[in-house]
Amino acid sequence: MNIAAIQPTTIEEFLQLPETKPASEFIHGQIIQKPMSQGEHSQLQIELCETINQITKPQKIAKAFPELRCVFGGLAIVPDIAVFRWERIPRLPSGRIANRFEIHPDWFMEILSLDQKYKQVLAKLLHCAEYGTELGWLLDAEDESILVVDRDRRVKELKNSDRLPVLTEVELEGV
Repeated sequence: MNIAAIQPTTIEEFLQLPETKPASEFIHGQIIQKPMSQGEHSQLQIELCETINQITKPQKIAKAFPELRCVFGGLAIVPDIAVFRWERIPRLPSGRIANRFEIHPDWFMEILSLDQKYKQVLAKLLHCAEYGTELGWLLDAEDESILVVDRDRRVKELKNSDRLPVLTEVELEGV
């Protein structure tokens, strides 16, 4: 089925459609399929998730999720990495993690793919900040830079030995 040929008018209609690989997002009434991850992108995504989870999960500070659909503010987006503070992770009455995350992540990370446009990806980070995300990273492996978006929607480019901001209570220094 060609998911792009179906244009739902609401986010609820979009969420009823079958999942795609790679994932599709619903942004301002449009279905946009994410690009297929390539080697460097996948490796960076895995390493970041593993590193964050090794530090935050044992102490129940936060948890990093790869490719997790987040539905909030009229959009359904799938960040490369969504980090949620432990107490904000949606759970079922049994205590298990819920399948639907209808809240913004605390930390949102996108790794720029070759066929993605900065403006589109940055717009997702700004949307997240508008709805309460504390920190956003847009990683560009090709030029070895990271655009950082804070909760006030300020954007700053970091390179080389610049110290990267992380969520409060998370210590990645020396990792």
